[in-house]
Amino acid sequence: MGAPPKSDVPVITPDHLPEADGLIFGFPTRFGMMAAQFKAFFDSTGGLWRTQALAGKPAGIFYSTGSQGSGQETTALTAITQLTHHGMIFVPIGYTFGAGMFEMEQVKGGSPYGAGTFAGDGSRQPSEIEMAQAFHQGKIIATVVKKLKQSA
Repeated sequence: MGAPPKSDVPVITPDHLPEADGLIFGFPTRFGMMAAQFKAFFDSTGGLWRTQALAGKPAGIFYSTGSQGSGQETTALTAITQLTHHGMIFVPIGYTFGAGMFEMEQVKGGSPYGAGTFAGDGSRQPSEIEMAQAFHQGKIIATVVKKLKQSA
């Protein structure tokens, strides 16, 4: 759909998703929703939906936008519907990132729904606090996955 190929990035197919104990999906925002390429990926998971192969799996989301106010929270809210239709368990970060959630001295993406960054024109890299928030989100998802595996 116009995105340049990334030969150094592993590519998965929907058939790989049931192998995971938990999932964190990351995607760019386009007009306040996930990019069409990622929506197309979810659209290709109909067979998994039909068999409920992803039901009960914990899942989180993270995202990037081109600028502040570009829809990070609306992207999260519209992406949750994909998880819900599969019966997945959405795991937000809430305000568990502590003071980092209230940072006002530097530009920082993310929300209680998941980690985020502002990509600008594509040249901006995530800041240290954005990276810390993403790492924090990974720990939360891993903790939930571990607890669910232990109780199974």
